Amino acid sequence: MQRSAEALLKTYLGERTGERVLAGRTKRGEGEKIHAVIWLCDLRDSTRLSESMPVEDFFRALNDFFDCTAAAVLDHGGEILSYIGDAVLAIFAIGGTDRPLREACFPKEGACTAALAAARDARARVDALNQRRETKGEPPLEFGLALHVGDVMYGNLGVPERMQFTVIGAAANEAARLAGMCKDLKRWVLVSSAFPRCFPGQMISLGNYALRGVETPQEIFTLIDNND
Repeated sequence: MQRSAEALLKTYLGERTGERVLAGRTKRGEGEKIHAVIWLCDLRDSTRLSESMPVEDFFRALNDFFDCTAAAVLDHGGEILSYIGDAVLAIFAIGGTDRPLREACFPKEGACTAALAAARDARARVDALNQRRETKGEPPLEFGLALHVGDVMYGNLGVPERMQFTVIGAAANEAARLAGMCKDLKRWVLVSSAFPRCFPGQMISLGNYALRGVETPQEIFTLIDNND
């Protein structure tokens, strides 16, 4: 029963979050400040897709999409926090800013390296999926991905009857704004200016842009070998 409980918690909450719940760290409001790469990816034109096919087919397409994107995060050591509709919110934890985070897997450069590898892996998997979809006469799946680095609060939110572990903070909001700009800038991946500073050399600047709700325009990058 213990092994079954552990497996279920890790499946539905993620490995490190599941371990926290098993350890009894479930008090509402309990959390800690961590430094992390924030990995936010969502399916493009999902409303149009959902209206163009039976709901069962769209459900299957979403799972296929998550097989490509969420699985890439897990394969490169990231932690999936939640599925928000057609989006994947994940982190690559670097460490605590107030105290050491035992669950942190990566040094700073390691987290950025892993997040970049997961991004490229997700791109390759979606490309392969779209080739299979084309042979079946199905529309391709496209996505926008944001990579950002910052401090977030990681912990329990909700009501006592229904809580979840997630991250909140300015950095999480900025990642969401960045992901929303992928369509406007016609890029599948956008990277914040905080990211290249900790892992330079693989980016090309797209210029400075205003993010909604962020006072100062931010320099935005994309991957140098996928910018066409």
